[in-house]
Amino acid sequence: MNIVFFSSKPYDEIWFTPLCKDYGYNPIYLESKLDEHTAPLASEGDAICAFVNDDLSANTIKALSKCNIQGIFMRCAGFNNVDLDACHMYKIPVMRVPGYSPEAVAEFAMGLYLTVNRRIHRAYTRTRDFNMNINGLMGHDIHNKVAGIIGTGKIGQAMINICKGFGMQVIAYDPFPVGNLDVKYTPLDYLFANSDFISLHCPLTEGTKYIINEDSISKMHDGVYIVNTSRGKLIKTDALLNALLTPGKIGGVGLDVYEEESDLYYEDKSNEIMEDEKLARLTTFPNVIITSHQGYFTREAMQSIAIETMENAYALFNNLPLRNQVLRNHQ
Repeated sequence: MNIVFFSSKPYDEIWFTPLCKDYGYNPIYLESKLDEHTAPLASEGDAICAFVNDDLSANTIKALSKCNIQGIFMRCAGFNNVDLDACHMYKIPVMRVPGYSPEAVAEFAMGLYLTVNRRIHRAYTRTRDFNMNINGLMGHDIHNKVAGIIGTGKIGQAMINICKGFGMQVIAYDPFPVGNLDVKYTPLDYLFANSDFISLHCPLTEGTKYIINEDSISKMHDGVYIVNTSRGKLIKTDALLNALLTPGKIGGVGLDVYEEESDLYYEDKSNEIMEDEKLARLTTFPNVIITSHQGYFTREAMQSIAIETMENAYALFNNLPLRNQVLRNHQ
């Protein structure tokens, strides 16, 4: 069986090649991002493996069906970029990796908060130039501060444990609360109004799109810190920019994702003019840190993603139950 990998990077080959060999599959690696125009490149494959910023819209799925693709393996947890109705129509099952290393993302989220709070990124730049002046680098203790966790799945739960380890008070919001989880669930407005630090760990759905917007930011108290390691469109960028321009409103922001990242992230744009004005503006704020969707990127997570993806492939090709299949009504 041939599996065509879109948006492939060298580190994907490191983990997937030996596993494909063990399972008896032939990997075909393509650097091209998947969309309706590149989908015909999958013609030699029996299935495709896609990533977070690939475009699996209805037209792409239609093109894949013409290549007789039997299945789609998402080497990530998210699936908001997949048209599940089209997949159902063309009878192409979609499988994902629901829980590869929740600690990896949660640890990275806390790293962003600590860095932007204590201005470590600015201190690093200064000391490289032997500027040892610490004026302007003052942060605050996070012990006893209130952490508001939006989304209490596996990553959110890992983040709750980390925050508790720092001695923070933790409150959480999730429309589907986890039973017996040792955390205080609150209404969303209460979380906005009472959190010193807000960390997003929810999927992107119609209900969560732009959950951070003008209205929600207005409910937050001055000096709030916001970290997003989930999906870019959880935050309305225009609203965030306006808040950053309001003196004292935002203490700091850590963004590992961005709402218009699909054509930017995972690529080297250092020799090009940045045409995305909003992203360019965000980089000018001293209390904003932007990373390129690397929260998941640890050895343990990459190994887990590769193993789970191969198990999904084995299940599909051997007519076994598809335990990681994403259905149209999946939440």
